[in-house]
Amino acid sequence: MTIEVMHRTVETNGIRMHLAEAGEGPLVVLCHGFPESWYSWRHQLPALAEAGFRAVAPDMRGYGQTDRPDAIDQYTLFHILGDMVGVLDALGADRAVIAGHDWGAIVAWHAAQLRPDRFRGAIGLSVPFRARGPVRPTTIMPQTDDAIWYQLYFQKPGVAEAEYDRNARVVFRAGRIAISGDALPGTRPFGMIPRQGRPFRWDAPAPPLPRWLTEPDVDFYTAEFTRTGFRGGLNWYRNIDRNWELLAPFDGLRVTVPALYIAGDRDPVIKFPGMDRHIADLE
Repeated sequence: MTIEVMHRTVETNGIRMHLAEAGEGPLVVLCHGFPESWYSWRHQLPALAEAGFRAVAPDMRGYGQTDRPDAIDQYTLFHILGDMVGVLDALGADRAVIAGHDWGAIVAWHAAQLRPDRFRGAIGLSVPFRARGPVRPTTIMPQTDDAIWYQLYFQKPGVAEAEYDRNARVVFRAGRIAISGDALPGTRPFGMIPRQGRPFRWDAPAPPLPRWLTEPDVDFYTAEFTRTGFRGGLNWYRNIDRNWELLAPFDGLRVTVPALYIAGDRDPVIKFPGMDRHIADLE
C-alpha cells in the first residue's frame, strides 16, 4: 500500500507553519536542519506511518512554506521550541517523540530537556546532546589568520546570503556532497572558510551524484531556496550566543526522558574539534 504524505498549514506560536504528515498513531515530530526542509524526511514519513505512527515534518521557522520573520532575534531556541509545542497543540496531541537532524537535533535535545511534559522521548541525528558551556560559544570557535569556522562566517547578516542565494543549485549539488562522507579529500580543515574568498568553488565542475542524492532532490531544494533565500536558516546561527545567554537559568538541567543518538561513522560532524571526546563521555 502506498502511503500518501499530506500537507497543511497550522498556526503556532504566532507564525504559520507548513507541515507534511503521514499515518495515524502516536505522534513523532521530525525537525530538519540547515539548509533543508520537510523534504529531508521524505523517506521516514511513510516508513513511520507503516510502522503505526503519525509522523509530522514541519518546514521549520524561516524555511520553505513556513513564515520567515524578518528580525534576527525571532530565531532563538525558545521561539523554535515554542513552535514545536504549538504544533502539538494544533494537532491535538498531549505528547510526542521528537527527532531531529543537525540544528533539528539541537531542537530535539532542548525540547526533551526543557519540556519533558510534552516530549516523551528524543532522537538526535548527527549532533549529540551538549550541555551549556562556561563561555560564549562564538569566542571559542576555531579561527586562524587565513580562515574562520563556518558558524563565524554566518554571523554577519548579508555576507553568506550574497554567496548562497545566487548559487542555490551548487549548494545542493556540489556543496551537499562536499560536506558528506563522500567528499573528496580537502586542502583545508573541514568547516573552515577562507577569510578572503568564497565558501565553495561555485564554478567547479559538478561532481557525479552519489546514491543518496538525485537530480529531482537537487531540483526540489534549488527551487525552494531560490524562492525563499537562505536568510531564515542563517538566522538560527546568528542566535548562538543569544541562546547561550537565555539558557543560563537551565544550566545543568538533565535530559530525563528516553533518548537516542545516531551518527554515521563517516559523518563529518563527529570529526568536529573535540567531538570524539564529547561523544565518548555521553552517558
